[in-house]
Amino acid sequence: MGSESWSYGRVLRDFRVGALLTGDVVSNVGDGMIITALPLLTLRIHGGVPAPLAISAVEASPYVLATVLAFTIGLTRLRIPPRALIIVDCLLRGGALAALGLLAMADALTLPVLICGLLIGSVFRMVGTSARRLAVTAMVPAEGRLAANGLLGTSSSLALYAIGPLVGGVLAATQNPGIALLVDGCSLALLLAAAVFVTPSTKDSVDGERLPASGLRILRRIPITARLLVVVFGFNLFYMPVEVALPLLVRGPLQGDGVALGLIWTALGVGALIGAALTTTLRRLPEQKLLISIIAAWAAVGILLAFAPSVPYAAVVFFFGGLVYAPFTPVVYTVVQNVLAPDEQQPVLTLWTAVSVLAAPLGLALSGPLVQGVGAQGGLVVSSVLTIALVPLAAIGLRARPATATPPEGRETHGPAHSQW
Repeated sequence: MGSESWSYGRVLRDFRVGALLTGDVVSNVGDGMIITALPLLTLRIHGGVPAPLAISAVEASPYVLATVLAFTIGLTRLRIPPRALIIVDCLLRGGALAALGLLAMADALTLPVLICGLLIGSVFRMVGTSARRLAVTAMVPAEGRLAANGLLGTSSSLALYAIGPLVGGVLAATQNPGIALLVDGCSLALLLAAAVFVTPSTKDSVDGERLPASGLRILRRIPITARLLVVVFGFNLFYMPVEVALPLLVRGPLQGDGVALGLIWTALGVGALIGAALTTTLRRLPEQKLLISIIAAWAAVGILLAFAPSVPYAAVVFFFGGLVYAPFTPVVYTVVQNVLAPDEQQPVLTLWTAVSVLAAPLGLALSGPLVQGVGAQGGLVVSSVLTIALVPLAAIGLRARPATATPPEGRETHGPAHSQW
């Protein structure tokens, strides 16, 4: 087995990988549908609760218990096989979404029931997402990790953000929004079947001779993982002013409407899809220069967007933004996985997911007052300046990285983990 990085086609030759990725795509379409359907459903059933508070509570409920479980796995020695996590997540979340959808279609759904259903049904969603990445990358050698992570990114860009919201909006507008929840629940069936029948079982990461390390302990022992986690958190955090400022920019200086805003977001999605599809073409570039270039290019997008003279110009800029943004996650996860031993990946990647997700609500909470204070254009400039400040941190983060995965105490690791993908 050579050290040359694999292409997407070579990864997909493995039927097991293809089946799991297909299930991931279908489930992401379902999850994308409720991005637009959930707020519309909430507006139908919020009753005397103010609509903004109701929507906020519904949107936040899937993250509460899911974040607690993710940090529990990431910060402790608890280990759950990825295959088991995928199966439990599909069963619990699929059942909960289907039940909520049926209640909504029967006009029997109340706001408290919706919130509680999403709260409980999504307990395993975050760790289940990490488990999908672990399961897919575990079925390929180190040379195939970038392609595997790139395919997961392509699935997210295409299904979760391009196809799903559009389908969900159409269903919610023409039919009962509950249909989108029902379809989302059913969309997990294919992923469940792939996890049960084609995903290989893995042995417990505890070999009986030593206790596994917590994710925090691994971060301390392998500094590159901690430094890059700070970069990922900052990258996601400093992106959030864009979501708050963009609608105001379109409505104000660009003098656009909802269609114009949708056009700009669609441009981002198309760019992200192309960027994700082309990720493996970057495999020959040095990791440090690549990550720095991605961060710097995204910062430039914010500046260009802030001073866009027209909607078409803004759409072109956002298309470029999606193009350069898409490879970030596959590249950075591949770098980290290449320095981790197999039994170190679950706690670290789960912790990474939890911290990354926390950046979204925290960033949105801070972005509101920021944009209110400095305006839409000022918010975009501040976002870009903060993002460019991550460049030296990313450069330091990849400096003097180990050539191979750190072996667990008293045990050797198997398979290459070199800096070349």
